[in-house]
Amino acid sequence: MAASIPPASGFEFFGIKLFEDQSEKDADAVIADPVSYSVTFDTTGADGDMANVIRNASDLAASQNEPASGVAGLVANARGDYRRILAALYDQGYYGGTVSIKLNGVEAANVVPDAKMARPVAVYIAVNPGPLFHFRDLVIVNRAPPSNYPNDRTPTPESLGFVMGGVARGSIVVRAEQAQLEAWRRLSYAKAAAGERKVVADHRTNSLDVVITIDPGRQAAFGDITVTGTERMDPEFVRQQTGLSVGEPVTPDAVSRAQRRLSRLEVFRSIRLEAAESIGNDGLLPYNIIVQEQALHRFGAGATFSTVDGAGLEGFWLKRNLFGHAERIRLDAKIAGIAFPINTAEFDYAFGGTFTKPGFLTPDTDLVASVSAERTFYDTYTETSLTARTGLTHYLSDEITLEGGVIYKRARFDDDFGTRDFSTLSAYAGGTFDNRDDKTDAHRGWYLNGQVEPFYDLNYGILATKAFAEARTYFGFAEDDKFVLAGRLKAGLVVGPSLDQIPPDKLFFAGGGGSVRGYGYKSIGVDNANGTTTGGRYLLEGSLEARYRATNDIGVVAFVDGGYVAADTFPDISQLRLGAGVGLRYYTGLGPLRLDLAVPLNKRPDDPNYALYLGIGQAF
Repeated sequence: MAASIPPASGFEFFGIKLFEDQSEKDADAVIADPVSYSVTFDTTGADGDMANVIRNASDLAASQNEPASGVAGLVANARGDYRRILAALYDQGYYGGTVSIKLNGVEAANVVPDAKMARPVAVYIAVNPGPLFHFRDLVIVNRAPPSNYPNDRTPTPESLGFVMGGVARGSIVVRAEQAQLEAWRRLSYAKAAAGERKVVADHRTNSLDVVITIDPGRQAAFGDITVTGTERMDPEFVRQQTGLSVGEPVTPDAVSRAQRRLSRLEVFRSIRLEAAESIGNDGLLPYNIIVQEQALHRFGAGATFSTVDGAGLEGFWLKRNLFGHAERIRLDAKIAGIAFPINTAEFDYAFGGTFTKPGFLTPDTDLVASVSAERTFYDTYTETSLTARTGLTHYLSDEITLEGGVIYKRARFDDDFGTRDFSTLSAYAGGTFDNRDDKTDAHRGWYLNGQVEPFYDLNYGILATKAFAEARTYFGFAEDDKFVLAGRLKAGLVVGPSLDQIPPDKLFFAGGGGSVRGYGYKSIGVDNANGTTTGGRYLLEGSLEARYRATNDIGVVAFVDGGYVAADTFPDISQLRLGAGVGLRYYTGLGPLRLDLAVPLNKRPDDPNYALYLGIGQAF
């Protein structure tokens, strides 16, 4: 029998969660009567690409290395393959083909589920796609008018291939219909729906006639916003945080923006914005926000290791929703510089707390305040300090974030200029553009960041300004972006008095796992005539990295880094410090584990022969 084709229609360590609840995972299926089988294809009339499409559509072919669950299971899979293969033919523009699936010589459509069959079962799939069809008469009833706003425009049906003479792919019909629904909804017709879709295949002319009907309904504005599911959160704050107001036109962008605002609160396990069934007589469409809150507390730990800078351990404790408005406090602690043999006198210590108040002034603005203390040993100086910071973070869009605030820092530095105490008050302002496809393992996109920080030291009466800008970009190649070329460039400038009057932490250094690999962290600075190294006014550094994902779990990397720091003028290229190396990546659901081996290409006497870095996430 041949089937002819009808017309188309917990706890975190290293960022990895431990002790997760496994109770909801499916148990392995038990096959009581396993039936083995082999599949043979006959795709007469199909070219190589089309033959592959047909094979890939078959579940029987994909699963033939695993036994079916009895004859009934095999028959069910075969009957499902009729539908799957027909759908694949439609999608490629073939509406006059035939599909035959035989089990031991009997058409699968005629095999009863309890039939007795010799095993292994011989499965024979014969598909003749027939002639290729093209679009002829195409009609869209109630076509959406074009929007006057570029951000609200959707692809036209013609740009999707819905044109007379085009290959009549079934997916094009569906995409054209969905694009029209989206276009109406962007014009605030929130209940726009697809009407009857007429598709007629003319087998005499191998052409397809299509009539798509859209019912736009009425324009709608947001009505009452209600909130359900809150336990500790204030429902009124949740409503305000969406940024939605009664009378505002309902658009998909407004709904998704509200969803993202609520997600940024880091309070909810799940969020759903549900529209009412119908638009009221007043043109208002009520919405209900259904949420499920997360646990109040969260804690985690992480570790890093470098043969140059030693090992580091860090941990945090977080409490959410302190006062019912998604306020959160996070405490962080870190011990670093753990080398061998262990010398506790030169450990780095840091401890701090950060308070975040979302929805400060606007739904897109956070108030952030923090206090931290640290003692850190660098190759070029030692710092013991206490820092207090308060500022605002404003999410201008999905890609653009602005921030600004004030910082007070009391610090003692020991370096080649001696022991000095600074009491610095500074203001900062900056912005970030980030459209990377993945923050921990980007394949495409840009990351741009810049900040300016004027500061005044109360002890010495000095005024200076520090500024920097950084750009990163990523280009993916080959199938599934298995090859990625990544680049990074950073430049900085300090304007002010002489170097010995500026706090070392306000000067520039380079070197380390996130800078120039192969050199110690902050070991690249201004090399003075007396053999000492201090920070500089100018910084220029960059990296080029080639990444290849060999398997789903393993990737390899080759990289070269470079950078230099200058006192008053940029040095010549001969003073550029270069490092190069290779790396290994093990991909997890939360980002790649990173192992990099780097060597300094123009090492100085005190530089290491090589450096090994271990961490999570790509280097940049």
